Amino acid sequence: MEHITLPLTHIADIRSDAAVEPGRLGHNTVLSSPGVRVVVLTFEAGFTLKKHSAPKILLMQALDGRLRVTAGGQVTDLAPGALLRLEADLEHEVEALEESRLMLTLIG
Repeated sequence: MEHITLPLTHIADIRSDAAVEPGRLGHNTVLSSPGVRVVVLTFEAGFTLKKHSAPKILLMQALDGRLRVTAGGQVTDLAPGALLRLEADLEHEVEALEESRLMLTLIG
């Protein structure tokens, strides 16, 4: 995990250390600084991250692939270019419809 204290941070490719590994959820923290953390999760096709919640506001962005997020009684499909915001402590589930990488930004 990289802790950033400089006024400017540039990460050329947040996907470079985020390879999909069969049979497991990949987890790579690419940025951690006061008030914000960015994590890349990797999913093989068909993998489901069962219902859970996070204590912070979440922004979810698909870097590649397709993901289905179920939260607050709503189902949302995420493809590259889409953005989903979840309030802190909102229970959600994430299913990979195909091999995918998901960028999570935790705020607060």
